[in-house]
Amino acid sequence: MIKQAIVPLAGLGTRLLPLSSVLPKELLPINGKPGLEYILDEAIKAGIKEFIFVISTNKIAADIERIGDQTKNIAKASRWLSKLPKNFKNIDVLINNAGLAWGLEPAHKVDIKKWETMIDTNCKGLVYMTRAVLPGFIKRNKGHIVNIGSVAGSYPYGGGNVYGGTKAFVKQFSLGLKSDLLGTKVKITNIEPGMADTEFSLVRFSGNKKKANDVYKKMTPLYGVDIAETILWSVNRPSHVNINRIEIMPLQQGFNFFAISRTGKIKK
Repeated sequence: MIKQAIVPLAGLGTRLLPLSSVLPKELLPINGKPGLEYILDEAIKAGIKEFIFVISTNKIAADIERIGDQTKNIAKASRWLSKLPKNFKNIDVLINNAGLAWGLEPAHKVDIKKWETMIDTNCKGLVYMTRAVLPGFIKRNKGHIVNIGSVAGSYPYGGGNVYGGTKAFVKQFSLGLKSDLLGTKVKITNIEPGMADTEFSLVRFSGNKKKANDVYKKMTPLYGVDIAETILWSVNRPSHVNINRIEIMPLQQGFNFFAISRTGKIKK
């Protein structure tokens, strides 16, 4: 049984979180140290032997070496893992928290670099870290991969183009992993959140706080802690239970109706 977990709480930083409580007041501060260094130090002091290890391409990797390309090829990802302290070599759970949305422009106006960055982060980063960790899981015949997808992988919206495409990839990749891992004790779960008040919109709008805040105006969105609770529940199911996917939305979020262009009749 996992007794403590390292979980990603977007917008709050990456913190060490006791399973006994998922309240924000219980979260440990970073205290000025790089996120991963702080987490490992505290975990070692606490004598943690079973844990969740989080790979967050836009938080932990940046904390370690400021290397945006760190997870963009399998060799770098493997080297990164090889630097972990001995106590942390045998990873129990990999949480691929790669969720970058950058911009909301229509496809014909978007900066292609934004698309490339989203693909590198949400697809390549996730794939390479998964490939680097999987051999250890298979060797120990134990482990759990939790991918953070999105409802955008199932339901399109204007400006969601490549971001939605990357999350559709995560959904299908997760299903493919489930097929590949059949016959082992390694689990795979895809968590698909809807609107969540994290740094997500702030990043999407390049730091524009007003635009980011307007996304959640006059409604109550999900928060990082809601997703953390969902992850913790998923990874603590009995050994014979695998949670394939969970779609989670705020109560006040719905589905878009089919969009209609009312610009006049089309002339032949």
